[in-house]
Amino acid sequence: MSKAEAWLSYLPSYYQEITEMKSIASAKGVELDILAGRLKDMLDQHYPETATWTLSRYEQDLSIPTNLSKPVEQRRSVIISKMRGSGKVSGSMLKNVAQAFERGSIDVTVQPAEYKITIRFMDTLGIPPNLEDLKSAMEDIKPAHLAVEYALRYLTIEEVEDMTILQTESTTQDRFLGGGRV
Repeated sequence: MSKAEAWLSYLPSYYQEITEMKSIASAKGVELDILAGRLKDMLDQHYPETATWTLSRYEQDLSIPTNLSKPVEQRRSVIISKMRGSGKVSGSMLKNVAQAFERGSIDVTVQPAEYKITIRFMDTLGIPPNLEDLKSAMEDIKPAHLAVEYALRYLTIEEVEDMTILQTESTTQDRFLGGGRV
């Protein structure tokens, strides 16, 4: 049901067939659709997962340098990770922060005896697009005595053998081991 039909349904039934009332309802319906869209957009700005034009405000509030040349998704992931990265540092908290940067699976292991944290990318092939942001976030929240190691995933020989020539040719070089640099 359109906003015009909804507005018209609130009126007494004898107005429903009057041409002038249908015209008024149509005009009001357009305005109500615009208002509904603006209200939804305003509500979206209250959550970093859906924010667009308020990202700069989130970055300012969280003391994150604003870089308008970065894609919106990368800016969002930095904001979300900064919000998640407060409190007691634990393996689950580190995984939660790392997951804000990556849409695929991530495994985070903490080896206190070796003074090391390992972040393993399970689904993403090659170097993730915002790895530098992830590194920066991890440096901000991890204890200073722990080192962070990033285990990237590349195509295996078995996966390449199962590919057709066309698939191999269309696969970018950074998906193969040695094709990109960290």
